[in-house]
Amino acid sequence: MVVEVKSRMEVLEPNQQRLEANILLLGAHNVGKTALTVRFLTRRFIGEYGDIESIYSRVDRVDGQEICINIWDSQAGGKTYSISDKQLQWADGMVLVYDICDRGSFEVIRQQLQLIRRSRKMSSVPVVIVGNKRDLQHHRRVSGEEGHLLAMTERCGFFEVSAAETYHGVLLVFHRLVDLVRETRALRKSMAGVRGIVRSMSAVFGKKRAE
Repeated sequence: MVVEVKSRMEVLEPNQQRLEANILLLGAHNVGKTALTVRFLTRRFIGEYGDIESIYSRVDRVDGQEICINIWDSQAGGKTYSISDKQLQWADGMVLVYDICDRGSFEVIRQQLQLIRRSRKMSSVPVVIVGNKRDLQHHRRVSGEEGHLLAMTERCGFFEVSAAETYHGVLLVFHRLVDLVRETRALRKSMAGVRGIVRSMSAVFGKKRAE
């Protein structure tokens, strides 16, 4: 199912281009991936969802730039941590969600991080780790320090939020990841330019040596 949600946006400047960012949501079953997505898209919280894997789209404006944010809400069953090659290749950035009241879900994202590391260089795909259900502190099984340490070790962003209580925290998650996607693309473009200069210089000097 594909759902398009367009927020109010300004008219593009003639020389501006719309950026597209593909964001993959991962995590165990029942951690609140769809709740986070729907809260971001509509500002509303809905507690019950069916197991439907969906791609949602929202046109937003981040730091003055118009961006089409595509969100693939994956529906992994049970405690599985599998990620398909199609998902890995599609994603420009990833959000790994766990439930702070479920230690098993925290272990799932650990395993998913390892799969991502083996399949793609972490530097090529920014990742944000999100501890959801912060409103249920009295049932907490994963400390904020543990989540933050995992994020630091894996060089990921980190947030603790409550999709049930607040919109702003969820908005920060997606906008921060979009920022990281833009930074990664800018760095990649810069590195490509440097490599092009090096190749050109090597060709010139190689030609001179041949002469």
